[in-house]
Amino acid sequence: MSGDPFELPKEMRAMAETSLEQARKAFEGFIGNAQQAAAALGGGSFGAPGEAAKDISAKAIAFAEKNVQSSLTYAQQLIHAKDLAEVMRLHTEYVQAQMRALAEQASEMGQTVTRAAMDAAKPKS
Repeated sequence: MSGDPFELPKEMRAMAETSLEQARKAFEGFIGNAQQAAAALGGGSFGAPGEAAKDISAKAIAFAEKNVQSSLTYAQQLIHAKDLAEVMRLHTEYVQAQMRALAEQASEMGQTVTRAAMDAAKPKS
């Protein structure tokens, strides 16, 4: 190990990578189950409101998946950071990307919910 306090020893890095891989696999299982549950929601006898709920749920799950994957990628990058400057650069890039993603997701979800509310308010023929 060099004198740099930010460089992880090989054993610690390997342990962190194993933990990240386990977290990634656990999350993928969770997302798979959530997607199945969301697919079962909606449609059927619920008609348009059920489809809207299904669409909103699917978007929420997709956003959660994207955000967690971004976090896991960020953690992976931090494990391999060589110095404080790289840690700070990675952190800045991650925070900026997440802020953009969250703004986009909020806008998209707002549009989806608004469409669902407008569809629900339409008079039944």
